[in-house]
Parts: sequence; structure tokens; C-alpha cells
Amino acid sequence: MKKITLLLPALFAFSIASAQFGGWGAQSKVETKTIHSQVLNADREYNIFLPKSYETDKDRKYPILYLLHGMMDTNKGWYERGHVKDVADQLMASGEAAEMIIVTPNAGGNVYEGAWNGYFDMPGWSYETFFFTEFLPHIEREYRVMGDKQHRAIAGLSMGGGGATAYGQKHSELFSAVYAMSALMNIPEQGAAPSQRPDDKMAILNKSVRENSCIKYVETADEATKEKLKTVAWFVDCGDDDFLLDRNIEFTQAMRAAQIPCEFRVRDGGHTWEYWHSALYNCLAFVSRVFNQ
Repeated sequence: MKKITLLLPALFAFSIASAQFGGWGAQSKVETKTIHSQVLNADREYNIFLPKSYETDKDRKYPILYLLHGMMDTNKGWYERGHVKDVADQLMASGEAAEMIIVTPNAGGNVYEGAWNGYFDMPGWSYETFFFTEFLPHIEREYRVMGDKQHRAIAGLSMGGGGATAYGQKHSELFSAVYAMSALMNIPEQGAAPSQRPDDKMAILNKSVRENSCIKYVETADEATKEKLKTVAWFVDCGDDDFLLDRNIEFTQAMRAAQIPCEFRVRDGGHTWEYWHSALYNCLAFVSRVFNQ
């Protein structure tokens, strides 16, 4: 009788824990997959978050967020250090974020060990062409994505924040929302690393950022381009101790001068994963509001 008495509280506690954490019910998951690129002549990994209803509701299609990593990082950074799954699970369970697919491509690695970095086309690395002609179509064929502008967003941190902004600028017909965190909007000439060799990948990357300056894009936009940019919901999020704060301020000033609505937040923090992890909560809620409009 004593053993039974001790067992009952344990079973009760287990049942409460199972109910609280989902037990053996449907769970979200993160997959690591590979796509072979004809454009890059290479295999490229990506991570993809699938919400918990993805496996149980086979007829449902989902909005999608393309989430870009920063310089020297890879597709795994957002999941290993930014904890995308934990944030998404929490916000989707509370109703603060819509169930969505989140995918992070690999546009980087250790440049000092010979890896290419960057989201733009440059000599030897036509990544932007790969993204729009191979990667995005592949994802939206392989997974149950709604596939329209209203339910497609893009975000990123640092180099990925600049990449997300530039992609949203050039392809406003594809994205309803852009969320840029600590974004590399431009590199002034005086801040660029000097090129010592024609194969210096960091110098090539810096040049590509200047050539695709998000600030200059707005400053030189004609009226037709400005109207297209107004069809995108823009959000810029940068820490007050971030070394890229001035570039983010310059971008938002250009947007204001062009009368293009853009939310701008400066919060306490620097160019760190602690900041980007906290920004992700705002990002998922922001793009969800746009998806639901």
C-alpha cells in the first residue's frame, strides 16, 4: 500500500508535465537540408523550422520568413545561438506570432579560411542569383508555403540585415515585410578594409556591400521605386552601443526624407547574440501582424 501511495503523486506530476510540455503530441521541428546550386557550383546547407501543426495538418499552407545570418556565420547560427525554435514555439503557443515556416540559408563561413561570404553577386560568388533563381523556388516547391507577397517576409542580422533590406528593396513584389537587426546598410569608403590581393574575399565582400548600399538605394530612388518600397512594411532594430548604429540612422533618415514609412527602434545593447535573440521576439510578432493584414 505504501508503494502505491508513493506512486500516485509521481504519476500525477508526470501527467501535469506531459500536459504542460506537449507530451507525445505534435511538436515543431528544425531540419538541416542541402541544396545543390548550379549557379554556385556547390552544395549549400540550410535550416528550416516547421511549426507543430505542419505534420498533422497536411492540407494547410503557411507564411514564410527567410531569416539571414551575419558575416562569418552560417545557417546554423540562428538556431544554435539565436534559439529560433524556442522563441517561435513560445510566441506561437501564446498567439503572439502566427504559425509560420522559418528558413535560414547558408551564405557564409570563415572567410579567413577561404569561405565565401555575402548575399550579393560578386566575382566568383553569384549568391543573389542563387537565392532568387534556385533557393527560394526550391523551398517553396518542397514545403507547403502560401507563396504570395502578403505571406512572405525576410529578416536578418548584421550582414544578413543588410542583405534582407537590399533584397526587400530590389524585390518589393516578393516581400510584405523586412525586419533588419543591427544591419550592415553600407560601408563608407574610409571604413572599408584595403584590398591586398584580387582574391581577398573580405575586400570583395566590402566592395559588394558598398555597391549595394541600402542607403544610396533610397536616396537615388525615383518616384515609381518609392511607391514600390511603400508596399513593404519596414522595421529597423539596432542597439545603442552597436558600431553600425550610425548606418542604421542614416538609412532611416533616407527613408523619412523619401516619405517611406519605416519603424525604427534603438534599444539597449550592442552587436551581440543577446541583442539579436531579444530582437527575434519583436521580429516574429511584427511579421505576423503583416501576414494577418
